[in-house]
Amino acid sequence: MSHTFLLFNISGGEFILVALIFLVLFGPKQIPTMARSAAKVIKQVRNATNDIKREIMDSAEDQKLTEVKKTIEEGRDAFKEVTDSIKRGTKI
Repeated sequence: MSHTFLLFNISGGEFILVALIFLVLFGPKQIPTMARSAAKVIKQVRNATNDIKREIMDSAEDQKLTEVKKTIEEGRDAFKEVTDSIKRGTKI
């Protein structure tokens, strides 16, 4: 039974081969620096994605609030029309 890495769908042997190629190409001193740099980039991308999601959610909430305010204003205007017509009706 072969275990695979879920993220990249590669087996253990393939992972070791890729690790060895990185080791030969970049050397043992550069790999930790590259890993830290990659982790920083991934963190920045996650933060940017979360910021975008937050802005979209805030915008959606603002839009919902605007719709609620509009509905309330329409109801208030309709209520004012009814009360005004009742006032006019009682004065006659």
